[in-house]
Amino acid sequence: MASGTVLSILMLAAIAMVAGAVILWRRRGASKQVWLMLVLAVVLAANVAIWVVPSGDGTAPVQQELK
Repeated sequence: MASGTVLSILMLAAIAMVAGAVILWRRRGASKQVWLMLVLAVVLAANVAIWVVPSGDGTAPVQQELK
């Protein structure tokens, strides 16, 4: 299942963005790049949640077949 691989990579990227933002913040203080990295991590996590969280009928979009 290729979609599971893509979702896993997205979550790893979100975690890496948060870790990178923390490291950057500790080295140089709060800057625009830190906030942009955190916003990107939130957007990535939200995209994964949209695909994984089930809808009202109990199926998640990632489980549905493409037609």
